[in-house]
Amino acid sequence: MTAIFVTGTDTGVGKTIVCGLLGRFAQDQGQRVVTQKWIQTGSKRFPEDISRHLQIMKRHRQDVRKEISFICPYVFPFAASPHLAATKALKRIDKNKIKQAFCRLQQQYDCVVVEGIGGALVPYNKKRLVIDIARELKLPVLIVVQNKLGAINHTLLTIEAIKKRNMNLIGVVFNTPAGNAQKIIREDNRKIINALTGIKVFGELPYSQNDEVLYSEFRKWGRSIIRRSNDNG
Repeated sequence: MTAIFVTGTDTGVGKTIVCGLLGRFAQDQGQRVVTQKWIQTGSKRFPEDISRHLQIMKRHRQDVRKEISFICPYVFPFAASPHLAATKALKRIDKNKIKQAFCRLQQQYDCVVVEGIGGALVPYNKKRLVIDIARELKLPVLIVVQNKLGAINHTLLTIEAIKKRNMNLIGVVFNTPAGNAQKIIREDNRKIINALTGIKVFGELPYSQNDEVLYSEFRKWGRSIIRRSNDNG
């Protein structure tokens, strides 16, 4: 059974796309796959990120409607950090509800791809972070980086946070933003992160609004990501 926690160096760096691509790859390998988003903010009904995963995987909302309460245990309308979104909704996030939902899906599927919320160190209350739930579940971690000026610092800090928690860090996927960093900066970002940390850098997704273009590139690393996720770290 494969389970992967996909985190990022910030919000909006491409975690949702990578989760969808990873889910599609595992699905194409004949696995029963489900994606999960423990806490969705900025959404009133069906969680937007799960909808995007399904779109990339060429599946439909009705495929998962019966399990949506396990796929996304918490949905809040206010677009903010989970702790604030929950407070605004007069709710409390219970980590045990999240862990039970994950275990339920783990029993039913060959592969569970969990999308984190924002960057790695995002709180779900005044004392605890979402990454700590992933640590308790012993989930291997894949980091998504928006490849731009400043990515080196953000990536190194994220790697330090994961290592400090003794989690299995699978590696890093870079994602090209729209018309941002020069090619020389993007190439150097990938090289220096690998040189400084020894962490596996799988590659870089091109900037494209075409899912097939993105998937064509992602397939080059999909098998390696899944294989490394099943290592003990």
